[in-house]
Amino acid sequence: MRLGAAVLLVSASLLTLAPSGPPPLPERMADTGGGTQLITAQASRTSSTTGTLTWWDRRDGRWVKAGSSAARFGAKGLVEGGSRRQGTSTTPTGLYDLPYAFGIKAAPGGTKAPYRRVRQNSWWCQANDSRSYNRWTEPRPADCRAAESEHLISYGTQYAYALVIGFNYERPVRGHGAGIFLHVNGRGATAGCVSVPRDAMRRILGWADPARRPHIAIGTESGPTSIVRY
Repeated sequence: MRLGAAVLLVSASLLTLAPSGPPPLPERMADTGGGTQLITAQASRTSSTTGTLTWWDRRDGRWVKAGSSAARFGAKGLVEGGSRRQGTSTTPTGLYDLPYAFGIKAAPGGTKAPYRRVRQNSWWCQANDSRSYNRWTEPRPADCRAAESEHLISYGTQYAYALVIGFNYERPVRGHGAGIFLHVNGRGATAGCVSVPRDAMRRILGWADPARRPHIAIGTESGPTSIVRY
């Protein structure tokens, strides 16, 4: 055998034996929501206030990265969603749907998700004894105190564009937490939401397609709040 041919065979053998690395993050998750779009928001540990947000497409039987961005979490880190309490400034971990989008600004081009425009009398009720708990209200009802709610238009930077995260949303449990969104970065860590730079939020809204049943998975790299669950 000629030397050149032998070198090629050895090189090919090394390539075959070389590790290919871990599979994409969604492939290591026990549940991705059953759709063909997924957002993963991952922090290194529960005390972290920053991490990475990635959005994925399911194509030809495999998950393919569609985009990625730095992300921010609650000022007090992350906590398992089932044990989260309201007012703790923690981001709930778990897998959630994305009911609809909203914003003070007009929907970015290509937005397919239902998009609700914020107006002067738009509120998100967080009062535990209100019939409108964890719901958008217009106007604010009498049983929903302003001090326990968010006047959405007051958050001109953060709520320029946002997606509702379905934490405690379908059947709200009072005291569990309200108003958890994926929104534009403010000055620092959030009060429990997940945030990304403005451009990333616009790209996510142009990508998310309700027909493909997108979900968001929030978690850490290891431990009981790990996003990886085989």
